[in-house]
Amino acid sequence: MAALGWLTPRRRSATARSVLAGEASAEAARKSTQDIAEREPEFPVPGDERAAAFFDLDNTVMQGAALFHFGRGLYKRKFFETRELARFAWQQAWFRLAGVEDPEHMQEARDSALSIVQGHRVAELQSIGEEIYDEYMAERIWPGTRALAQAHLDAGQRVWLVTAAPVEIAQVIARRLGLTGALGTVAESVDGVYTGKLVGEPLHGPAKAEAVRALALAEDLDLSRCAAYSDSHNDIPMLSLVGHPYAINPDSKLRKHARRMDWRLRDYRTGRKAAKVGIPAAAGVGAVAGGTAAAIALHRKRR
Repeated sequence: MAALGWLTPRRRSATARSVLAGEASAEAARKSTQDIAEREPEFPVPGDERAAAFFDLDNTVMQGAALFHFGRGLYKRKFFETRELARFAWQQAWFRLAGVEDPEHMQEARDSALSIVQGHRVAELQSIGEEIYDEYMAERIWPGTRALAQAHLDAGQRVWLVTAAPVEIAQVIARRLGLTGALGTVAESVDGVYTGKLVGEPLHGPAKAEAVRALALAEDLDLSRCAAYSDSHNDIPMLSLVGHPYAINPDSKLRKHARRMDWRLRDYRTGRKAAKVGIPAAAGVGAVAGGTAAAIALHRKRR
């Protein structure tokens, strides 16, 4: 009994220390949460009408390149032959696997698209674009990026796509996602018919930054309160314009730059990176495998 009596106070003392430890831990957690809240104010800020968000399209909002998906849709409607489709498919597979924009590939794709639409009416391509979105693009929207855009919309802010893709395609995608609008490459048309030429140059790299700056001036936006999202180091000029730059599914150059500048990163791609943000990896793997298989099959068919 003496031994038991000696143990009892220790039990009580241990329980008291446990309670004290628990209370201390809870207080530390509470203070930590407050500190984080103070360091990271709510964003996007609800009701801030002078703030807006600018989203790159290819591999940021959507898996792959919009122009390639558009090309698939035009092929289905017999706008061109299998040889051109093989080139589109191979470029798309490369783009997905590499995850970066190759200027030579992108220029070739734009030249192909311009030659294909030459002589067609703008209204015709706009109507077809709606169908192609449903067929090839809707299922390739990144849920994570879509949620980021929706957060800005829910905060009462305007959201634009900014892309080198044809403005007609970009406008369809923006409308379907409920966004404010889109900035894109403008193809020349006369009396509503495409000429096969561009107005100026593709909306790429520094041109995107100039477009965003011009739009901000026209819309009375404060760029220091705006956000921009992109996957490509080519968009560093646009990202550097705003107060809240985000690297989404970044290529290696953008990732390094973002870390150096302490920009926020989000990665919604496959495998380990997708697991970190809760995106099903299988979906991304299937997209890459499907695009590659299609390209290889078409290449073999040509041989």
